[in-house]
Amino acid sequence: MAKPLEMLFFPLRLRHLELRNRILSTGHQTFLAEKGAPGEALIAYHAARARGGAGLIIVESARFHPSAFTDSPELIVCDDGCIPGYRALAAAVQGEGARIFGQLSHAGRVSKRLRGGLREVAYAASAVPDHRFQTMPREMPTEMVEELVAAAAAGARRMAEAGLDGVELLASHGLLYAQFLNPRTNLRADRYGGSPEGRLRFLAESLAAVRQAVGERLVGLRISVEEREPDGLEAAEAIAACRALAALGAVDYVNVTLGSMAGQAGSLHVVPPMDIPPAYVAPLAGRLKAETGLPVFVAGRINQPQTAEQVLRAGQADMVGMTRAMISDPDMPRKAAAGRLEDIRACIACNQACIGHFHAGYALSCIQNPVSGREAKLGAPRPAVAPRRVLVAGGGPAGMKAAVTAAERGHRATLCEAGPFLGGQVRLAQLLPERAEFGGLITNLQRELALAGVEIRLNTRVDRALVAALAPEAVVVATGAAPYEPEIEGREEGHVLSAWVVLQGGANPGASVLVADWRADWVGMGLAEKLGREGHKVVLAVDAPHAGFSLQIYLRTTWLARLHRLGVEILPDMRLFGVDAGAAYLQHTASGEAVIREGIETVVLATGHAAETALERELAGLGLELHLAGDCLAPRSAEEAVYEGFLAGRAV
Repeated sequence: MAKPLEMLFFPLRLRHLELRNRILSTGHQTFLAEKGAPGEALIAYHAARARGGAGLIIVESARFHPSAFTDSPELIVCDDGCIPGYRALAAAVQGEGARIFGQLSHAGRVSKRLRGGLREVAYAASAVPDHRFQTMPREMPTEMVEELVAAAAAGARRMAEAGLDGVELLASHGLLYAQFLNPRTNLRADRYGGSPEGRLRFLAESLAAVRQAVGERLVGLRISVEEREPDGLEAAEAIAACRALAALGAVDYVNVTLGSMAGQAGSLHVVPPMDIPPAYVAPLAGRLKAETGLPVFVAGRINQPQTAEQVLRAGQADMVGMTRAMISDPDMPRKAAAGRLEDIRACIACNQACIGHFHAGYALSCIQNPVSGREAKLGAPRPAVAPRRVLVAGGGPAGMKAAVTAAERGHRATLCEAGPFLGGQVRLAQLLPERAEFGGLITNLQRELALAGVEIRLNTRVDRALVAALAPEAVVVATGAAPYEPEIEGREEGHVLSAWVVLQGGANPGASVLVADWRADWVGMGLAEKLGREGHKVVLAVDAPHAGFSLQIYLRTTWLARLHRLGVEILPDMRLFGVDAGAAYLQHTASGEAVIREGIETVVLATGHAAETALERELAGLGLELHLAGDCLAPRSAEEAVYEGFLAGRAV
């Protein structure tokens, strides 16, 4: 009988190179580069994943030609100055038993190419615009294509000289190499276009030059087996290109993904959110593997070891990308190998602090694991000098994380929650359509509480009397927030409900509903979808330029698509100021003009929250060591709650 996870932890040999297991951290932008090279932060980040048991780490894509430069903190391999940083990174990862590959990429048309606030020229296979950055590129001259082939080889040579085990070229997600492969974006008349062989030539020549430059080191290719854009690369075209490369002996493996950065529909597959099924790319990867005979890696919502094992057993891939799983829990491979599956902090695909930070221009992290991306800065919490009694008031994410962190440091932590359950607003968030997986945040924290030995008291409201009875040496207040309801003219005449009441099924919204969405985030869009699915006619009035304005773009894109299919009407730049028995009265935030929507039976308020500060005020003046965390400071998201809870637990 096969052992659980036997395939996942069976070594993989690629030519002369042996990988200790089948767990891969795919190349992903961290924004941790320092002056174009790996520095302390990036090295600490990848070393943590190697220490946690990853078999292979592919470092984020490096720019190998000046035509790809932007002002973003990205890796650059255009001169030998990058070698020392790469050498230190390779040594750190290999010293922990993992292997490490570099990655070479050029965005082509899929970039704003911002430098110094100006948009520089974006060069691509042909002058075909993208549909995401509104970039009209310039066709790359033949001489420039030849220059990029040489530049790719030079960049790969530097990675090899630094001691990396292999180099991967990025032809995925609609980027430059993919633009050359695609007959809809490659309209060239020179030898780099005009036929399948011509469109393949740039990639084939680059791979051949890279192989010559790196010697015995491995050479791989990452490709979207399907871009899922109207002008995107199709599965048959991608597989045909890989089959041709296999015949040439150009690559040692193919790293399969899905999607394109060139448009909204394809972009959501770059880092698929939680409404996308687990391991959904694996069947297409299996098809490519069968048709090419090449070793295949695959990524795409593989966040659990059991799922990864199923993909391997089905013969759909030889290695599985579990990048976000290891952003959430770098020790996931080590825990899985030891059979400690319940102890893994599973990724919930929320996209808030990983790709969400990247799109906002900040270094990546994780809402569940504040140390991710901050390893060099935060590191592991130091053990307490002497154990203390710590009382945490509030069982939401902030309080749970504070109690866990304090207990892990050696303190005697007691967590009190006024209600019958832990989880705070996460318990409501998981009720939104396609957001059940968000509840994994509670599951993961509850397991951490159990492992840390935190005493939990439910149905226990903290007040001065309880503090006096327990006599803690430090108190963490994490009492959260309650719905904020603005003053609304005519409210007594209309039917107005809070988002919390609707989510909990506490009222009948009626046939026609207007959702007043102040935050422009998950709540308003989720309520609109929930009500639309239940058959209500829904208007989503957003106090922002568009629905989901505060959300990470891939999540926003998939949610907008679902609302469109449901026929939800979206009104941007609208502020609710009044209601009556059959209408909602709005104001356009830019023009100031009134907008009246007749035939509205119910108005649902997604108007944010107000901090619960009563306990903070009650404990003031007692001389206690007091720490605040989460929404009781100011209502924000679960990311800030967990982060501040973590800091509070470190501070006591």
